[in-house]
Amino acid sequence: MASLARVIHDYQTGELSRDEFVAQLDSTLTTGGLAPTQLLEMLGAAHRQAPLPEDLYVEVRRRIEQLRVSNVAAGGEETGIQTSVEIPSVRSASTGDSSASSSASSSASAANTPGAAGHDQIKGTGDTLNNRFVLEECLGVGGMGTVYKALDLRKLEASDRKPYLAIKVLNVQFRGNPNSLVALQREARKAQVLAHRNIITVYDFDRDGPIVYLTMEYLSGKPLSQLLRTPGYQGMPVRAALPIVRGMCAALAYAHERGFVHCDFKPANVFLTTNAEVKVIDFGIARVFQRPEEESDATVFDPGSLGALTPAYASPEMIEHREPDPRDDIYALGCITYELLTGHHPFDRLSATQARNADFKPQRPPNLDSRQWRALRAALSFDRNTRMPSVVRFIAEFDNEARAEKSGTLAKVGLASFAVVCAAAVGVFALRSGPGRQGNVPTDSAASQGVADRAEVAPDANSAAAVAPPVSPTVAASAARDSAPVTSPSAPLATAPKPSPPAPPAPKPALTLAAVAPALAQVPCSALSASVQDHSLTVRGFVSQRYGAGHLKDTLAALPGVDTLTLEAQPLADDKCDVVKTLAPYWIRNWQAGRVAALHVRPAGGQLREGDPLVVDVTTPGFDSYVNLDYYQLDGNVVHMVPSPRAKDNQAPPHYAATIGSAGDWIISKPFGAEMVVLLITPAPLFDKPRPESEPRADYLRALDTRLTQIGGKYGQDHIVADFAPITTKPHTP
Repeated sequence: MASLARVIHDYQTGELSRDEFVAQLDSTLTTGGLAPTQLLEMLGAAHRQAPLPEDLYVEVRRRIEQLRVSNVAAGGEETGIQTSVEIPSVRSASTGDSSASSSASSSASAANTPGAAGHDQIKGTGDTLNNRFVLEECLGVGGMGTVYKALDLRKLEASDRKPYLAIKVLNVQFRGNPNSLVALQREARKAQVLAHRNIITVYDFDRDGPIVYLTMEYLSGKPLSQLLRTPGYQGMPVRAALPIVRGMCAALAYAHERGFVHCDFKPANVFLTTNAEVKVIDFGIARVFQRPEEESDATVFDPGSLGALTPAYASPEMIEHREPDPRDDIYALGCITYELLTGHHPFDRLSATQARNADFKPQRPPNLDSRQWRALRAALSFDRNTRMPSVVRFIAEFDNEARAEKSGTLAKVGLASFAVVCAAAVGVFALRSGPGRQGNVPTDSAASQGVADRAEVAPDANSAAAVAPPVSPTVAASAARDSAPVTSPSAPLATAPKPSPPAPPAPKPALTLAAVAPALAQVPCSALSASVQDHSLTVRGFVSQRYGAGHLKDTLAALPGVDTLTLEAQPLADDKCDVVKTLAPYWIRNWQAGRVAALHVRPAGGQLREGDPLVVDVTTPGFDSYVNLDYYQLDGNVVHMVPSPRAKDNQAPPHYAATIGSAGDWIISKPFGAEMVVLLITPAPLFDKPRPESEPRADYLRALDTRLTQIGGKYGQDHIVADFAPITTKPHTP
């Protein structure tokens, strides 16, 4: 990042417009690593050489002074020592007026008054938007705006533990564009459509006079660009890079499925959070490449007309202003992946058209196998027609760990099949080449002894012949004839009584779900889902501790037709029986449909201690739905996590995935014991009015049962599904 002196110099020489200077100011002040005193000295020296416009000079000084206040409030180094710095005013720089200091101070004071000239035109660190959002720190400057960490005074008043959010303030040059407000409104709406765990959550947009801004979730971490620019960075191993590549691909694939191209995908727009999550940010100029009819207004404003793209990561087609295509993002994805693995850009940061004209060929990274290199090289193609066709295809080819896992599974299946085939072959060979065949006929006693030996050894030695297929009656009769003793033609024939054929075994009763369902229905306080295959029964779910998994196993094993039983039943505290009674039908429907909605608690196993955050991952079915997430506590209350005052919007698109609670919104506390989190998916809002964040469980379940009956009657029971996640909470032990 350029220093303040450099930015001022570029403005004074005309390389930066006034708007561009303002856009870079906060980022320069907060990332330069200089104390406010040094910044004031730098401003004074630059101002003496070539005076800045008065209002602009006052604004820069005001921001530096505000930076000093912010630093002191945060416990910074600007404490304990008062330094006097002589900063000339505009008049002193040109006329040598001796009242420089007082003039500058009065100008700065005037700038801080609400009605001061110029103050309403520029917002920066220390300012407040709509008397609510205090801009505390500049996080970065993007193509459309400057992003700040902001304190939400309303949340602060409500004693919210997470009162911070991020705000993108539209750059001054875009305020002059008549479509700028439309641009930000489109970005907010697109972000709401692109609701994915790997895409930043955007809340809303608003304006404060001429200042237009966007509010979004505050992310703790750093952009990928900062990692790539770390001094001495030479790339990372493929295994370490794969989680980042997977996160980027998941976000882009989700957007592409919904008809959006990012159009400015670059390392600065990939954020690595402290929770080890990957978030793609700034869909600010994303354009619809498949515009649905109801989005007719999308054709009115094209964010690409603002000209915000990054040449080093823009595809040739974007630079040539062709219609956007998902493969434009794939080119950028290839550049970022290459840089992540090697530490340098595949084309030395040349634009795609420059690299193409120079016939630039990227070198193969040494840590990639041939299949990975083919995938990456295809992503870097200068031609859409030969470029990797989709993000899904790219990650499928590039992710060698996933391929190895899949290949390992297939290999195990293949080896098992091969073993069965070999066993059958050995069995047939043993039958056909064994004693008693014509041309190699032993005595009766030898033949009998040989069969007896094989019968004893094969099972103990686990020989392949032991699993040979049963011999058909025809083959058995032939074998009996071949092994009969040879008699003289003149010998008299002995007549022996024919043995009676053995009685056929009674057929086993068929095993069906219809036969299992009554037994499961009789198990009290349970949610159980069964599947059958031939005579094998598998039962998953929850059973009360009082009834016991052992009792359930004995009951199911005694059912007619059950040869093999697999029971995966988790114990459920008896005080959760009322919850299970209300929601078990929807849990069973979810699992019988293949678990179309899923709930997982972090860490796996649900063992949580006092002070731990309650963090859960949820996925939704393949239809538009509403997510309801409830935490059933041991004290008899239920906490509504979603929707709630902390998460009001609970509408989800098909196949939506999200992590809830990672910001520490819900913390484990007394009382401790067996508790439960419940995910409930409905096709319509569960209640017309918001419920209190916490309420008695009995009251909620009564209202819930009535409402679910109404929704099921209107939309169909098959659109209501649930999933359970028992957790165990314990006090903190030092």
